[in-house]
Amino acid sequence: MGADMTEGTIAKWLKAEGDSVNRGDKIAEIETDKTVVEMEAYAEGLIRKIVVPEGTLVDVGTTIAFIGDADDDIPEIAELTSDVEAPKVESLSTAVVSTPSPVEQVVSTPTPLVEVRGGRVKASPIARKLAEEKGIDISRVSGTGPGGRITKTDVENFTPSPAFAASGGRATVVMDGSDTPLSSMRQAIARVTVKSKSESPHYYVTHEVNMDPAMAFRAQLNEVLVDDGDRVSVNDMVLRAVTIALLKYPKWNSSFDGDKLIGHSDINLGVAIALEEGLIVPAVVGIHNMSLIEISRAVRDIGRRARGDGGSLTQAEMTLGTFGTSNLGMFGTDTFAAIIVPPNAGIIAVGAVKEKPIVKDGQIVVGKTMNATISADHRVGDGAEAAILMGEFQKALENPARLMI
Repeated sequence: MGADMTEGTIAKWLKAEGDSVNRGDKIAEIETDKTVVEMEAYAEGLIRKIVVPEGTLVDVGTTIAFIGDADDDIPEIAELTSDVEAPKVESLSTAVVSTPSPVEQVVSTPTPLVEVRGGRVKASPIARKLAEEKGIDISRVSGTGPGGRITKTDVENFTPSPAFAASGGRATVVMDGSDTPLSSMRQAIARVTVKSKSESPHYYVTHEVNMDPAMAFRAQLNEVLVDDGDRVSVNDMVLRAVTIALLKYPKWNSSFDGDKLIGHSDINLGVAIALEEGLIVPAVVGIHNMSLIEISRAVRDIGRRARGDGGSLTQAEMTLGTFGTSNLGMFGTDTFAAIIVPPNAGIIAVGAVKEKPIVKDGQIVVGKTMNATISADHRVGDGAEAAILMGEFQKALENPARLMI
């Protein structure tokens, strides 16, 4: 579920032993370093055996279940020895299996045990790291997950008993100079960004976009949409403009691979989302077949699920992105350059729409502009080609009727 993933926790099984599944069916929710992702079945048949229970942390490549026909033999399973003793009340053993045929292996990724007074308690990796960062004794947190497992939300909602010491006069300011352990998510982000900057030769092209036409168009459109409960954002228009540019110049919707560029028949546009734990870039899959209104609805839906409201992100959304976007306009940022998400060929970063003096028909007037910068992989295309792509992106926003085509 990502090139940097090494382990994960089975948060929830969505299918039971004996259930029939088709290829692509959602069978489990997997908690990675960054988020919870819905895992899809790689084959069709019956769930013959679930090997790894909910709440268990396993390495990538571990067999967690078998899918096959009703008369297929289930292979022998050799239990792994572990340095952590499992509690007697439930089995937390993992398993490895030599690849059988025709039974398919479902490969994914379970929860380490944390020592507590008089026993052990289960906690997800994200919950453990978050507790460490907040200085919380995780043994004092009540778990609401399967089997009492402590989740990230449990740690976030934990309120210790207040203990305040009264002091007179002005308090002395003391800076905390202690080391800060990195969360699993931050370590994953570090690995991906180092890989990207080390392997992909980045260069940058910035265009200043006249946003007066786009902002007027957006205001009119939102007046029409208000009764339907829809609302188009500046970022929605940016995504549609990027899609239009990629449709005209599909070279940038490809990935470098040694002696060739791997083309993609779909545009799956990544949208950078800042969570409290760090950054994720899920993709709007098949965005080239969506209208501006459909893009707006899809982005809102992905944002809700990324924050744990109303479901999980899908495996496709987390792994099949073909190009990226990032927007820091809501923070007041004017211009910035983003890091390419491997194996994409580029990412377009946009800043805030701001009023500034511009020249129009020989007169200085107040206009609205936005800076957009592409970070491009020089192995895929040169500066002139990136500038042409950005020109098409700019033209779509400065002639917003094109966004509806």
